[in-house]
Amino acid sequence: MREVDALDGLCGRVCDRSGVHYKVLNRCKGPAVWGLRAQIDRGLYKENMQKEILNTPLLTVREASVEDLLLTEPEPGCPGKCKVTGVVLGDGSTVCAGSVILTTGTFLRGMIHIGLEMHPAGRLGDQPAIGLAHTLEKLGFAVGRLKTGTPPRLAKDTIDFSGLEERAADNPPVPFSFLSEAVWIKPEDQLSCYLTRTNLKAQQIIRDNLHLNSHVRETTRGPRYCPSLESKVLRFPDREHQVWLEPEGLESNVIYPQGMSMTLPAELQEQVIKSVPGLEKAKMLQPGYGVQYDFLDPRQLTASLESRLVQHLFFAGQINGTTGYEEAAAQGVIAGINACLRVQGKPPFTVSRTEGYVGVLIDDLTTLGTSEPYRMFTSRVEFRMSLRPDNADTRLTHRGFEEAGCVSQQRYEQAVKMRAALEDGIATLKSLQFSISKWSQLLPGVPLSSSRRSPVSAFDILQYQDANMEILAKAIPEPLGKLAQWRELAERLKIEAVYEWCVVNQQQEIEEVRHDEALELPDDLDYFAIDASLSAEVREKLDANRPQTIGAVSRIPGITPAAIVNLLRFVKTNHRKMEKLKAVPRSGKMYSDKTTSQRQISAEFSEEETKFVKTPL
Repeated sequence: MREVDALDGLCGRVCDRSGVHYKVLNRCKGPAVWGLRAQIDRGLYKENMQKEILNTPLLTVREASVEDLLLTEPEPGCPGKCKVTGVVLGDGSTVCAGSVILTTGTFLRGMIHIGLEMHPAGRLGDQPAIGLAHTLEKLGFAVGRLKTGTPPRLAKDTIDFSGLEERAADNPPVPFSFLSEAVWIKPEDQLSCYLTRTNLKAQQIIRDNLHLNSHVRETTRGPRYCPSLESKVLRFPDREHQVWLEPEGLESNVIYPQGMSMTLPAELQEQVIKSVPGLEKAKMLQPGYGVQYDFLDPRQLTASLESRLVQHLFFAGQINGTTGYEEAAAQGVIAGINACLRVQGKPPFTVSRTEGYVGVLIDDLTTLGTSEPYRMFTSRVEFRMSLRPDNADTRLTHRGFEEAGCVSQQRYEQAVKMRAALEDGIATLKSLQFSISKWSQLLPGVPLSSSRRSPVSAFDILQYQDANMEILAKAIPEPLGKLAQWRELAERLKIEAVYEWCVVNQQQEIEEVRHDEALELPDDLDYFAIDASLSAEVREKLDANRPQTIGAVSRIPGITPAAIVNLLRFVKTNHRKMEKLKAVPRSGKMYSDKTTSQRQISAEFSEEETKFVKTPL
């Protein structure tokens, strides 16, 4: 969201004017993995977004279904079998265009499932895009099928919140947009979310009625990271599953039970709902449902999100196999920028993996493809220590203004001012150098390490957990007083100081993997049992592919850079253990070189301390 905002995308600013609950996730961890989150008032968001769109100069909005594409001969010397010149609407009229962007969401041959019932729709009450799907198939695009779902909606006034865990919003709330000094709502007026959990009764109702649910069958891949309740019951039996009760608006009586996506028949959904604590008397306003839809293999796109088959045709969002949240918004901004540049005959605007999350997202999609709805995580990013939410403007706003022309003058000037202030602030902090004993006198409330070599700069001191710009400014009012007065600058200087050494270490990790690409992996490596910090998804992919070298691991779709580093270190550490074992006289337990498995060796030395820090995925 911060990167979309840095390129002058609308959603961050509109969220700051429409939210009812703002929360920064992962606060207990470092700023590199903080996640800005908000509950949005649906009515307010729609109103504010439409106001922005309809008041945009030179923009014409026309509501209609697109059934076909207008095509002509391709431009010579460029890849593609044809060129798009516009679209055909449902009423037969045409709209001519220099570039076309398709953002079909779940509407491309969408089919809704509730129990065993199915009917064509991209969303409840809205017709799917059938003609367009046929056109894309005839053009030769590789088409796949994905599925997703939505939970039932509940009446707020029928829920008993008294025994549930309340989760209050942040005070003060953190805005999404770099242009927003604060969000629209007062901290005390924010609405709370509530946590409840399913139980064995809910699980039994689901298991007894799986035969009445066609959507849950694994014929079409669904989302791994926000699966249906039925999928969770099947994959993780005999567990409680979290259900977050989220308000849909300040004046709304609708509650969205996050984590309760279901596609059982409506009457059975009501039984599951009433089995959950706090929901015993809850009224279901709308049943949950699943939707299956077409998507196109994103490997058919360039890094600018232009189709390789049809010139001037761009794709963004769920049509490329992602989820429909920030991932879709990020693609929409990049596709919109490049569709415009294509018409103007200018070079495409692309973001590399080293520059932003949006670069990692698009690179993963266009080079590796996806077989399930793709979600963006910090663990997918090689340089996540430097690609933080706080510095998205310094990474992207200047490029957006100078290369893409998508950034307003106001935003550009603000970003220039912040960048200059950061550079000057860091230089000032690094120029203030004293011995560690002198710093201890100046900052008696900050525990400092006496083992550090002198002299130590103020920037180095800022790396300590208990140090901040306010404390430093009190000790050295001149020249640090002005830096501390600008709150956002002071916070960003602290983050820059904390992550300076992390960025260096991360680069060393990347070099470590490159150096050991040829390192062979044991044939009998049990990926589900090894003591390495690997997610369940990574372990599944490693076990299915059985790569022979570390280099081969890096080429498996969906394997994160952090996972490669952790696996490399595990293998190298265990290799040293095996060498140590061979050097010890074999009394007591006997091992055969041919039969001793990596799992046995790992178990034998399970109590030995490893000399590296695991990165949780």
